[in-house]
Formats: sequence, C-alpha cells, structure tokens
Amino acid sequence: MELIQNNPYRIAGILSNATTKELEKQKGKIKAYTKVGKEIKSDFDFHILGSIDRTEDSVNKAFSNVEQSQDKVNYALFWFLNASPFDNTAIEYLKNGDEAKALEIWEKVTTDKDVNSKNFSAFNNLGTYKLLSRDKSDIKTGIEAKIKLIESEYFERFVHSVADETYTIDNQKQSEKLIDELLTQFKNQYSSSETMQLFNGCNGTTQKYLSKKFTEEPLHKIESQIESCKKKRKADKVNAYEFGLRLFTNTKDDLSLLKSLIGTSDLKYKAIADQLANEIMQCGIDYFNKSQENDSSVDFLKQAQELNETALSIAVGKLTRDRAKDSLATLEEMKDREIGNAITLLQSIKDAYESNKAKIEAQVLAMPLGYNQTINWTKVNKMIEESIDWNKVVDMVLETIPKSNVDKIKQVTDASRLDKYKSLVDFLIGKLGFSQTNKVKYLAYWRTEDALSNAQLTAKSLPIWAKWAGGIAVFLLLVGLIWGEEGLEVVFGISAFLGVMFLIGWLRNL
Repeated sequence: MELIQNNPYRIAGILSNATTKELEKQKGKIKAYTKVGKEIKSDFDFHILGSIDRTEDSVNKAFSNVEQSQDKVNYALFWFLNASPFDNTAIEYLKNGDEAKALEIWEKVTTDKDVNSKNFSAFNNLGTYKLLSRDKSDIKTGIEAKIKLIESEYFERFVHSVADETYTIDNQKQSEKLIDELLTQFKNQYSSSETMQLFNGCNGTTQKYLSKKFTEEPLHKIESQIESCKKKRKADKVNAYEFGLRLFTNTKDDLSLLKSLIGTSDLKYKAIADQLANEIMQCGIDYFNKSQENDSSVDFLKQAQELNETALSIAVGKLTRDRAKDSLATLEEMKDREIGNAITLLQSIKDAYESNKAKIEAQVLAMPLGYNQTINWTKVNKMIEESIDWNKVVDMVLETIPKSNVDKIKQVTDASRLDKYKSLVDFLIGKLGFSQTNKVKYLAYWRTEDALSNAQLTAKSLPIWAKWAGGIAVFLLLVGLIWGEEGLEVVFGISAFLGVMFLIGWLRNL
C-alpha cells in the first residue's frame, strides 16, 4: 500500500512512537550522512517493505510531515509502533525478516479479543502488516483491526503514544479520516462493490459513513446526466429518443451501485430513481409528439414505448410508476389509432346504409297495394343504393384513410380488428362503381398485393352492363373469326354499337 510504503515515519527511519529525543537524534544522523554522501539506512527498513531510496528532500519533507500532533496520528495509523513487550519481540522478528513469527505474536494477542491497555498497539501493528498484503481477506482483517482500535476507549492511549499527551481527538472523525485514506488507496485497485466488501466486517457506523461516501459520487453523476439530458431534449425534441437512451446507458451502472449500497427503500435512492425515470419518460413523450407533427412512421411510437418501459423499470415511487403506466396505456391506444379511425368511419358508412335500407323497405312494405299490384324490388333496391351519396363517401374515405394509414394498418397484429376492417372494406367496395373503386381500392391491400388479385378486384367492380358488353363483344369476335370476312362487317357494326353503349355507361358512373 502506497501510504505505508512512503510513510513519513518510514522515510525518516523511525517508529511512530519515537520520543522527541530519538526523533532529533535520527534527524541529525541523516543530515550528517547526507553531507558526506553516505547511504542512509534504518533498523526499521523491514524486508517486507522492499527497498527505499531516501533523498535529502524526501527526508526533510518526512520530518516536516510529522511535526503536528494530528499528522502524527494520521501517519502512525499506517505505520508501526513499539508500545509493549509483544511489539518489541514482533518488531525484532520483522527486522530479521521473520514476518511469520511477528504476525503470530500480534495475532495471538488480538484474535477474538477486545482492545485493552496491553494490546492496543498490537491491533495497529497487525492492521498495518495486513494492509501490505495483496490478499483481500488479509486487507479486510487489517481494516477491521484499525477500526476496532479507533473505536475503542484505548485509542486515546495510542494517540498519546505517538503525539502530545495533551492532545485530544474525536474518534469518529479519526475513523472517517482513516476510511477516506483507505478509499483513496483502493480507488484504482478495486471496484466499488469490491471495496465495500473489504469493509463489511466493520460496524454500523462505518457502514453508514461508507454508504454516504459511495453514494455522493454516483448521485452527483446521475443528477448531472439528468440535467444535461433535459437541456438537450428541450432544445432538440426530434432527437429526444437518442438522448433518453443515452441517459439510461450512462446512468445504469451508477444506479445499480446505489441500489446495492442503500437499497430501493432509501429516500435518496427513491428520489434519484424517480427523477431519472421521469426524464427518460419525458424524452419518449416529447419524441413521439414531435414525430406526430412530422407525420412520421410507427417506429416513433415503438421507440417512445421503449423509453416508457425503461422508465417504468426504474421508477420506485407510486406517482412516477402510475405516470409511466398511464403513458404506456396511452401509447398502446395510439399504436392502432389508424385502424381504429378507419373502422369507425367505415362502420358509420355501413350503419347509414343499413339505416336507410331499413327505412325504405319499411315505407315500401307499408304502402297499400291494389288488385294485382306487386312491389318493384328492382326499383326499391335502386332507391336504397342511391340513398347514399357514394361520391361524397369516397371523398371522405380518401381524406380520413390515406394510403399512409393503410401502410400502418398492415402492421396491426390484432386479428379481430383486422377482420373487422377487411369486412367493412369489402362492404364499401361492393357498393361502389368502377371508377369509385379504382380510387379507394388501396384500402383492400390484401387484394391488390399482386397483379392477379388486382385484376380480379377490378373485374369484380365493373358494372353489370359493362360485363355483358364485354362478354358479347368477345362472343361476336369469336363468331366473326368463325364466319370469316363475310361476317366482319356485321360484327364491326354490332361492336361499334356496344362500344357506344359502354362509353355512355362509363360516363354515367363518373
């Protein structure tokens, strides 16, 4: 650990509870060595720490860093002290490179024991030794030893061993300082969740402080992302989908970390989760509304739904969740609005026709008939057909159900609604003339998707007289071919007459 490897006490070559006299003696010795260029060594250059390169500047800085009592305490918590016979023996083993023996002594007087007047320094030394390890379980043990010392009533003994005896200290603040230093050391080595695990053996006060430390950064990052997204969305609603998607991507790891640290029931988590959900949801709403202005495709609706579903998965509070659910319900209704509008219009046309038919038939049946009189149903049916202005109906259909809407209707997955739509389209086309059918036949997309189906629909829409004329023309042509040249004049004459009749019939249907 960097804080131990380059600890001022180590550079100065002394233990943290060295007396003022010992400290001054060491300072003078180092200065003398420096003047003659002699290599500076110390009895406490423990083998476990590796080599050290002392310079005049680094040594002067080290002594300067341990002049104040608070600094002495801070650095002493990451170094060794000799405050008991146990420490004295263990440190001698460390000097000789027998780390196992030193560790054995410190563990023997601390394992499953409370901090007391005889072992408080052993807790510190054991913690320092364990923090030098690369093994997470060792580091965890080292942290627990340090925290246990600081929170004990004997921490004052430790403070007075390394600093002025009149110096007082706040245990809680010192614990927080230790945690801050450790977090700095671990920042580039372990993930947040791994770091939290290193502290999971500590008490509730430590856990609470850690939660605060770990939540500050992700909370700030999420808040910044929300604010940035909000500004972009208001300035450019066309790209609101991309902004919402990016907001979720950029915050999901921090939100997940917060969830693991403080849980979904924590007020801070609820607040930030709902803020995030509301902004993502608003991106979807603004994106969809803007797309409506541009008369865009169904994809906009799907993307708006995607953002709202994401928002619902994040939201915690009832108000935010209800808003997301309502928004999704609205979008679901909007998804099939084209077929809904088409069915409403076509059904109203059919209802008007059926109503007129019922009234006319009732009136006809109510009329008194004389002797040998009968109802002319051909005339009655014609009246019924002409009770609706089909040209106006066609104009209304063209305006209300444009081809772009039919493209969206094709994508509807509700079979029952599609069947209803097709049935009503068939009814409408069955009532229209040839030219009218040609204008709205795009409604029957399932009948016009290939040339054969399109031809069949066109032929079906021809009036009776046109079908008869066409049939007779074909018949006469065959007869003419059979008779040869002698019958061609007769055939051409009849064909010309039928052609004129066809033209008159076609003009009547325009």
